[in-house]
Amino acid sequence: MSAALGLIGGSGLYRMEGLEGAREERISTPFGDPSDAYLLGRLGGREIAFLARHGRGHRYLPGEINFRANVYGFKALGVSRLVSVSAVGSMKEALRPLDVVLPDQFIDWTRQRPSTFFGQGLVAHVSLADPVCPILLEAAASATKQQGARHHKGGVYVCIEGPQFSTRAESQMFRSLGVDVIGMTNVQEVKLAREAEICYTAIAMVTDYDCWRVEEKPVSVEEVVARLNDNARLAQEILKRLAASIPEARTCSCATALRDAILTDRSRIPPEARERLRILVDRYLS
Repeated sequence: MSAALGLIGGSGLYRMEGLEGAREERISTPFGDPSDAYLLGRLGGREIAFLARHGRGHRYLPGEINFRANVYGFKALGVSRLVSVSAVGSMKEALRPLDVVLPDQFIDWTRQRPSTFFGQGLVAHVSLADPVCPILLEAAASATKQQGARHHKGGVYVCIEGPQFSTRAESQMFRSLGVDVIGMTNVQEVKLAREAEICYTAIAMVTDYDCWRVEEKPVSVEEVVARLNDNARLAQEILKRLAASIPEARTCSCATALRDAILTDRSRIPPEARERLRILVDRYLS
């Protein structure tokens, strides 16, 4: 079954309620195994594929997640749009716990994670100036508003390596950069989705104020977990509305991100590289 819409569940969101005809499918990729089996079914009248980013039971640290396999698996399932849900810390007073932020910019502060499908004989450089699909972002903002959630469209998400939370010095430094939220997962997804020509947007659910507010206790797992259930319930309702409202046709530039991005002389591309990236680049190399 081909699924046009992919959903990634973050901390606290390990399953998707309300799927019609739900079934699981495990996928092997050239980059290893995804975090878990994909859950396929219909939501809001649309075929969707859902994946728990950390695996069911929350088995993977942010730095252990196989982001390449996750996104490649969505591509193999025919996904053309990808919506990610994640828990984040707020870096601004106005962004309160239980608020929803829809970031449109990202800063990569990770150090140890593969963030590209390319290399090993095949070179490509995609544009990431505007990393989020504007059409998908609008649809997410509309669905969030309809659900009645306090939300903020746009903002900067800084992605740190983790798994530790920030020091106070780091938290203050990120605030000085003007970031809005802090998390540990989304930046690899947005980069890989662009390389895979998949539209991407993120729904960031605020759980805490990180540790920059010296008048409060620093962020803890207990504080985050206390808000995850409420966030998960809200995310489920937003995703249901979003699935039903996304336009069928894609008119954004995400669908052709690789058209002018491949630099390697076609005659010099190793056969194994062509095969490894076939579902991403075949239409540009044939």
